[in-house]
Amino acid sequence: MRELRKKTVIAKFGQGLLCGLMVLTVSTIIAQPAKRRSATVASSSFEQLTNRAAEARQSEKLDDAIRLYQQAVKQRPKWLEGWWSLGTIYYQLDRYAEGRDAFKRLVLLEPKGGVGWAFLGLCEYQLKEYSNALSHLLRGRELGLGKEGEIAAVAFYHTGILLNRTEQFELAYAVLSQAAKLQGESPALFEAFGLALLRLSFLPTETPPSKREVVLKTGRAGFYMAAEQRPQAIQEFSQLLAAFPNEMNVNYAYGIFLMRDSPDEALLAFKKELQLSPQHVFARLQMAFEFLKRNEPANGLTYAEEAVKLAPQLFAAHNALGRILLETGQTERAIKELEIGARQAPDSPEMYFALARAYSKAGRKTEADRARAEFMRLDKLRRANKENLVGDPPNEKAKT
Repeated sequence: MRELRKKTVIAKFGQGLLCGLMVLTVSTIIAQPAKRRSATVASSSFEQLTNRAAEARQSEKLDDAIRLYQQAVKQRPKWLEGWWSLGTIYYQLDRYAEGRDAFKRLVLLEPKGGVGWAFLGLCEYQLKEYSNALSHLLRGRELGLGKEGEIAAVAFYHTGILLNRTEQFELAYAVLSQAAKLQGESPALFEAFGLALLRLSFLPTETPPSKREVVLKTGRAGFYMAAEQRPQAIQEFSQLLAAFPNEMNVNYAYGIFLMRDSPDEALLAFKKELQLSPQHVFARLQMAFEFLKRNEPANGLTYAEEAVKLAPQLFAAHNALGRILLETGQTERAIKELEIGARQAPDSPEMYFALARAYSKAGRKTEADRARAEFMRLDKLRRANKENLVGDPPNEKAKT
């Protein structure tokens, strides 16, 4: 996936950044005062330098292009196109440390440019600076990655595998699903999906040989599930379960797939997972939330209580238990659980929505209004971020 038409991606996006400078005639230069004439000559010299750099790049004389672009940004340190060109050439040549430094200069000058942040993160990934890479890739994703699907697909893929590495499996799956919708099937995506669904916090390059087959089979099923190709997903899950019926998280992944269209079968898959993995928190949570959805909260109470006991640091467990307690008339206990969840996840609109309902049911109007206002604020932010995931590219005008 790193090599996914790297040269094509850079070239296509770079076309939109090129800015021409007007050439002034000799007679016009002579007619100007000396001070302005000097500035005009300097501008003409800079234009000639940038034209030579662009020509060198177009001719694949990349070492010459680098030298010329370096001269240009030395003359005009705030020239965005120059830093962009240097960064993308270094990335194309696998010179990631130099690319990282060029993109750092670019995002300092244009902090709202999502693609610049994404390329910075991609360089850092190759340098194994994983924490910075994830932070900067997420920043690029938040700001928007333009309409070039290949750039977004590469960025989403790397974001997904880094999220998986930090055990944020659900979010990793969601981001990889975006990559799947932009890019066709590939072994790299299969492996990434497989690791996320099996909840194995490895990078693809770290997958143990003993796990590779189950990872790839699970990943194929996960890819088709994310791509909404359900007939293919059904076939892949059938083959997966036949080959690995007792592998940890295989039945859980199958249950996730079944939740939309066959919730009864999904519950059976989660129960099967609990037989194989008695400490499985997320199978319990899926069952608790399903019983809430069915308006059968009493049936989900034990699963939610066990989830909180097994994972007290997990806000989703407190969300499930708090909501079930509220629906079964245990309002004060519900508020306590939901307040814990809100402290653990202060940016979760779902926590504040549930908390507002609990406060309202308890007659605590002021607190209910405050929680409702916070829910609306966070929900608005989330909607705005979703709209920005793949939007128009930022303004990349050259600055001198």
